[in-house]
Amino acid sequence: KLDPGLIMEQVKVQIAVANAQELLQRMTDKCFRKCIGKPGGALDNSEQVRTGGRTGHPRALSSGLPLRLCVPQKCIAMCMDRYMDSWNTVSRAYNSRLQRERANM
Repeated sequence: KLDPGLIMEQVKVQIAVANAQELLQRMTDKCFRKCIGKPGGALDNSEQVRTGGRTGHPRALSSGLPLRLCVPQKCIAMCMDRYMDSWNTVSRAYNSRLQRERANM
């Protein structure tokens, strides 16, 4: 006989795994686009990461906006840290709202 509680726990675990995989994929895509200018066989310490402007558009060079030199690994780590912080903030707010709505039912 199937235990409904066990099935629900397995579904919750599967949903959590799927959410973690989606988070990792989105974070990887976003941070690599931001930090890796040209794909190659190795990460080059001399790559520049543009700041100023959401996409690092070349106009940032002529607009007087600052440039910073960044080792791509450091850029990726910082980007992933910020992405995780943002994800956690949104998740806490979402869970808090769900709990309030459930309490009001």
